[in-house]
Amino acid sequence: MRIALPNYRHLIAASAIVFGTWLQSAPVSAANATTASDSNLQAILNGTWRSEQNRARDQYRHPAQTLEFFNVHGDITLIEITPGAGWFTEILAPLLHEHGTYYAAIVAPNKAPPQQQAMQTQGRDKLKAKFKDDPERYSRANIIEFDPAAPSFGKPASADVVVTFRNVHNWVNSGTEAAYFRAFFNVLKPGGTLGIEDHRAKSGSALDINSGYLPEEYVVKLATDAGFKLVARSEINANPADTKDYPKGVWTLPPTLTLGEQDKAKYLAIGESDRFTLRFIKPTN
Repeated sequence: MRIALPNYRHLIAASAIVFGTWLQSAPVSAANATTASDSNLQAILNGTWRSEQNRARDQYRHPAQTLEFFNVHGDITLIEITPGAGWFTEILAPLLHEHGTYYAAIVAPNKAPPQQQAMQTQGRDKLKAKFKDDPERYSRANIIEFDPAAPSFGKPASADVVVTFRNVHNWVNSGTEAAYFRAFFNVLKPGGTLGIEDHRAKSGSALDINSGYLPEEYVVKLATDAGFKLVARSEINANPADTKDYPKGVWTLPPTLTLGEQDKAKYLAIGESDRFTLRFIKPTN
């Protein structure tokens, strides 16, 4: 069942923070953003291969606006880092099928901690089956398996865009976040784009690895320490209704709803988390 959000989007102001001469894009918001440049993107968003459950989350995840903000279009080489169940994969792989190249970078099951190996194997096998069972959309999609302790995502300077959605907090939890950002920098071409989205902690709050929320400036520092330049910030995925003070952290909210039926209507009314959306570039010199 599609759950409607409270009508808060009119409160979301489009914003971009200026960093010297590196600011290269206009502010973007869920209310006024245009769709991504590829004319077939809307057809992909409406694609029958996307489950009704996944399409219902478009109202929270704003895929067209987010991909436009990250400069994603159909003729690039793009790497999606740890796509999970493949929510964005169902959009990105078909978008890049004809003229671009899509890579899903996943943890190699034999390199995962022992308690996670079965889960990683299951996730990899499901992704492979998805690609095999729908060649019209996925026959040219690729899988990269990497070691999370020493991540590497391909040949140096081989990708135009690297994106990752709601994953940085996991790497912070395992203490590997700096290694990931160095690997992003290595695989991107000079001038290439790094797009990051994750759950935003309250302004001024300390790092709390148990909440799932991250201070935005901590992530900016991770990227700039790796050599990236911040281009712009967007409020596409902001949610002012998210109070960020829940018994089970961000997983209290949908889609996880860790508390089950307890206060379920309340958390559904809040919707998915408040998230920062950041675009960086790898300098050309």
